[in-house]
Amino acid sequence: MTSELDPAERRTLITLSTGAFASQCSVRLCDPMLPQLAQDLGHSLGEVAYVITSFSIAYGLFQLLHGPMGDYAGKLRWIRFATWVAALASAACMLAASLHQLLALRFFAGAACAALIPLSLAWIGDAVPYQARQVVLARFMTGSTAGAVFGQVAGGVMADTLGWRWSFALPALVLLWVALMLSWEARKSLATATLHKTPALPESTQDVSRGQHISAPTDRKRPSLRTILREFELVLSLSWARVILGVVFLEGLLAYAAFAYVPSWLHLQFQMPLWQAGLAAAGFGLGGVIYSLLARYLIAYLGERGLVVTGAGLFALGLIGIGGTIWLKELSCCLLMGLGFFMVHNTLQVQATQMSPDARGTAIAAFAVGLFSGQSIGVALGAPIMGHLGFAWLQVGSACLFFIEGRASVKGVGPKATGPNLNG
Repeated sequence: MTSELDPAERRTLITLSTGAFASQCSVRLCDPMLPQLAQDLGHSLGEVAYVITSFSIAYGLFQLLHGPMGDYAGKLRWIRFATWVAALASAACMLAASLHQLLALRFFAGAACAALIPLSLAWIGDAVPYQARQVVLARFMTGSTAGAVFGQVAGGVMADTLGWRWSFALPALVLLWVALMLSWEARKSLATATLHKTPALPESTQDVSRGQHISAPTDRKRPSLRTILREFELVLSLSWARVILGVVFLEGLLAYAAFAYVPSWLHLQFQMPLWQAGLAAAGFGLGGVIYSLLARYLIAYLGERGLVVTGAGLFALGLIGIGGTIWLKELSCCLLMGLGFFMVHNTLQVQATQMSPDARGTAIAAFAVGLFSGQSIGVALGAPIMGHLGFAWLQVGSACLFFIEGRASVKGVGPKATGPNLNG
């Protein structure tokens, strides 16, 4: 996939990207199937909507556990364990006999899926030198952004054809494949070490990058509530980490405060059919896929700081342009938003991998929680603003503030702004 990785690392990156695809597919899978769930399970639309909420709550909360556990047990090892659990929970959703059972299983699936993307980002931080890391992160991001788009579409198509139960088979099968591939790679690595009579170090102390072993201290204690809180305290004690976490929190808040209501606004204001409004909003994810494909060229041409400024401008331009009856035009605006957002976000992800090189799993988990919290609060704030002032205020305000944030934070990105271990 990239020349910066050896063949084994490339296979692992492809596998992790596939896992990110399944994780994000699971996040969005239930969005279009709520009417069928309400009919089949005998509950109101508002009640069955908790299948989305239960997954999201678990996905956000368990970031706090997976980061320290990945640092302790080994990132790939913990991802492998979480993927097996996620595959089983997703498959079990097909057998749910009541709404309460489905809610519980979606909670377990969300708790397990929460490990895949943050620890994969931390693994990339261990495996790839800083100078090449943004391109590799963009390649990895192809899986997660494509998964979000696919989940929204596949959930509706499967519910209308084979039924909502079979929708859960899609992420379950993909997660099963990812778990099997990671297990196979682990056994292959162990067999190679045995063949060459090389003592294999515990996964918690392995850095997959060129055989160096710097990703975690060998004296890391078994995690407990106290040690987990201590890990996050150490990350937050770093001034640069606080800056990055604050920026990504605002990024999530400003981006999703307006974007979350785009499909509903297009439907209510312009009488656009829901399927067209949803398809237009899916352009956001397509913009992320386009960025991942063009990342190498954009990074070479613009540099990290140019990516942030240009990306913030494209996002603002796309958001302000939304509004009308032609869904292809709305799709283009959402695509522009997605392209700009991921230009900014991918740059922040690179910075996040350098916040605390000795505890990358914990640092990336804090980064994910910051983004997730920002998104949640942004959506919550967007509703009353739209209700009292109208969508136009939310639209223009979010666009302008996102651009201002991009301009303000641009001086904080780049190799000079990162932590001490630039080759980590």
